[in-house]
Amino acid sequence: MNKNHTALGLFLLVCLLWGATWVPLKYDLRQIPPLLLAGTRFSTAGLLLLGGLATRGALPRPARAHLPRFLIVTALLMVGTYSLLFWGAQFVASGLTAVLDLAFMPVALLLLGVSCRQDRLTWPRALGVAVGVAGLLVLFFPAIAAALAGRGGHGGGAGVPVLGGGAIILSALSYALGSVLSRPLVRQYGPAPLSGATMLLGGLTLLIAALAFEPGASLAAPLGWTRVTWANWLFLVLFGSIVAYTAYLELLRLWGATRAGAYAFISPIVAVLLGLLAFHEPIVPRSALGMLIMLAGAYLTLRPAAPP
Repeated sequence: MNKNHTALGLFLLVCLLWGATWVPLKYDLRQIPPLLLAGTRFSTAGLLLLGGLATRGALPRPARAHLPRFLIVTALLMVGTYSLLFWGAQFVASGLTAVLDLAFMPVALLLLGVSCRQDRLTWPRALGVAVGVAGLLVLFFPAIAAALAGRGGHGGGAGVPVLGGGAIILSALSYALGSVLSRPLVRQYGPAPLSGATMLLGGLTLLIAALAFEPGASLAAPLGWTRVTWANWLFLVLFGSIVAYTAYLELLRLWGATRAGAYAFISPIVAVLLGLLAFHEPIVPRSALGMLIMLAGAYLTLRPAAPP
């Protein structure tokens, strides 16, 4: 299998798994506070992944010179992304949260990738990102309209939803910057060791923050979780974190941030289709149109840039 086929397979795997995490995540958040869920999920995934690498003697020794970049990448990809996202989501309707997060992230990946000379800005690629964002807006239009009309929010005063939306946008920027800065580390150490290390350190940081500051986190003991909650949590740990996050980091190495970030236009389609199966959520013509537009955006974004 050549490099292009490997990258395409990883891309489809990331789209499928991160699209599939929306259903178990939606279910588990009914019982587990969000920061606690992220902290336990990522710290466990990181521990399992690093432990497996260590037992096989495949855990590289990090260079001291790379420690500052590693800490910055962990802070951006894990701590900054999820703390800002979950804080902002308290005050913004869920549909608008998804749009803000998924729409700004590919744009930020494109601009940051070009700024760091990891990607080239081409008209087809820029058009692809714009078309994909337009598809997201069409798909989530009712949620956006409801939020702008003052329905479906979470209260907290007139200015708080604006601050919440800003935090969600900052979380997307944090994730994009962390993705771009992680690429040299992935080339140096490989995706699995970097994935395990960032998840373990970032997850532990989120877990400590949850227990210290998150309402209800100290009372949401894992021993009280139901079997379905445990099953969903294990899926998030094994497939949504270990497999998908490691595949995403490898995709960053092979493709760069812009093309790898096109999963944001495909994973919502997977989520919608799974929502149809799990919750019998209907697919209306507007949703179908939005998904077709997103597929077109993904196609344009994924096309390799012509050589200069």
